[in-house]
Amino acid sequence: MYENFGQFINGKWSRGNGNEPVSVIDPGNGQSLGFIPAASTEDTLSALAAAEQALDSWKNTQAWARADLLQAVAREMVAAAAVAAVVISKESGKPLAQAKREWELSVDQFVWYAEEARRIYGRIVESRVPGGRCEVSHEPVGVVAAFTAWNFPVVLVARKLAPALAAGCTVVLRPSSEVPGSAMMIFECLRKAGIPAGVANLVVGPTPATYEPLIASPVVKKVSLTGSTQLGQQMIRDSAATIKRLSMELGGNAPVIVFEDADLEKALDLSVATKFANCGQVCVTADRFYVHESVYESFVEGFARRTSQLKVGYGQDEGTAMGPLINTRRLQAIEAIVTDAREKGAKVITGGHRIDLNGGYFYAPTVLADVPDDALAIAEENFGPIAAITSFSDSEDLWARVNNSDFALSAYAFTRDPGRIRETVAKLESGMVGINSYALAAAEVPFGGIKASGMGREGGSEGIHDYMNVKLAQIVV
Repeated sequence: MYENFGQFINGKWSRGNGNEPVSVIDPGNGQSLGFIPAASTEDTLSALAAAEQALDSWKNTQAWARADLLQAVAREMVAAAAVAAVVISKESGKPLAQAKREWELSVDQFVWYAEEARRIYGRIVESRVPGGRCEVSHEPVGVVAAFTAWNFPVVLVARKLAPALAAGCTVVLRPSSEVPGSAMMIFECLRKAGIPAGVANLVVGPTPATYEPLIASPVVKKVSLTGSTQLGQQMIRDSAATIKRLSMELGGNAPVIVFEDADLEKALDLSVATKFANCGQVCVTADRFYVHESVYESFVEGFARRTSQLKVGYGQDEGTAMGPLINTRRLQAIEAIVTDAREKGAKVITGGHRIDLNGGYFYAPTVLADVPDDALAIAEENFGPIAAITSFSDSEDLWARVNNSDFALSAYAFTRDPGRIRETVAKLESGMVGINSYALAAAEVPFGGIKASGMGREGGSEGIHDYMNVKLAQIVV
């Protein structure tokens, strides 16, 4: 599966020189997908040197030429869609239909930022100095180190590569070692599209060899991360010595409010499909449901009924709605969260157990009701197939409960009252809010959180500016 790939350095695929190969496991059956020769520290430094050498030429390449190349990448990705979806499904375990959709969303990133490359606007500001003029312009920040997680192995890569390349930056990307082939599919499309040598590089391997050299180097001017809050905190500390610019999409624990006037059938259909997509391993997924007491019983019953009808299975099997967790560590973590909820008085309405299926890491889609606020299922991000449901009656108490979290990536509500919609958007402490919808992730809109959920934005016109410096010139003639 990985025979033609490996490390992508200075425009070429090469074998890594690390001591231990990277072993990739199919979470749907626990079997090996193959091995990749890991990068050594020297490999990472070579990738960094290639990015540094390519920077001057790439940042001075006309924006229209950069845009044309990104469009070429998108065309190569469209051509590779069928093969890529299989790789994504095998490595991550997600159903094939979800893998196909993720690849399509990744194509969108390159198409969108091809256009944004042509729209890097400055402005003229009236000067106080006689005969003067103030010009504000934007320039690429420089060499970027990007780090991505395993749960969305291609769209997370595209969200970093596309805006960075559009801005005129060069990149060294380190994907998760659990899903490296998915990222390699994108880099192969870059290669086929004719990306200049050194502009985009990929290294796969252990932390000492692929993280530490990048984070310590003064050549790297910006770091972009999708990962856990704990990793983000460590990266902030590690970057302090060289004062790098940072953008981070970290953990989430999204609340969902279901008011008494909500379209209950719509809320249930959307919530079940969203909650169990990618086995719940989604940072913006619905985690904790606050349901008005007048519709609480109907909501719990409808949620459990729909959940029990989901087909759990191997990602490439026909009709599979939910695949496995990524590894045994996630299985153990989910079991601990459900045990904690039970001990604190929550009711398991459906699920709550492992599924023995082909040696994979499967856990039944689980609905918990009457969950107290101090249970882990509500107090922390569960990152798995657990829907934790509780009730509310008083709106003022509701806002305190919902916002009582360090995480503030996404939040959702279902209501048909226009006034309540405006109040809800204003009251929710979150980087993103969905009203009667969970559709927040798209190339054309900014994606990101506040508080412990991160900083900076990916997507939209805002996304490219995270890879640019602002320069002021006061010109007097």
